[in-house]
Amino acid sequence: MTREGFEAIQKEIERLWHDERPRVVREVSAAAELGDRSENAEYIYGKRRLRQIDSRLAYLRKKVEGVKVVDPAARKADGRVGFGSRVTVEDEDGRRRTWMLVDKDESDVAAGRISVQSPVGSALLGRKVGDSVTVQTPRGPMDYEVVEVGSGH
Repeated sequence: MTREGFEAIQKEIERLWHDERPRVVREVSAAAELGDRSENAEYIYGKRRLRQIDSRLAYLRKKVEGVKVVDPAARKADGRVGFGSRVTVEDEDGRRRTWMLVDKDESDVAAGRISVQSPVGSALLGRKVGDSVTVQTPRGPMDYEVVEVGSGH
């Protein structure tokens, strides 16, 4: 995981634990004081939201537990696409796209960050300039040629 991805998860954990969860607990407590909980929509919704928050916190904590933070700029420049690489590809129509390969929780296609677990990301791993790959996409097979490989930053 990149440093930015790790820090984003840490910030989300902090926000959920210190801001969101205490606010929802207060709302549930106030709703509980109104009486019959079985027909109290605020209470029922609040309890559901608490379960969602706790589930998300458990997922995020497990995600960062023992994670290896990688600096893409420090990646060995062997010319092959790997985690943290910035890779430029050209499709069969001559359009070029540049992506940084990151973890699935860091991916943001609009920002040029695709997951190494995605079909395109996994197909590009280990490739070098001049290699071609065919990737099954929702719109059908797409052919890409690797035209540049660099570090992530």
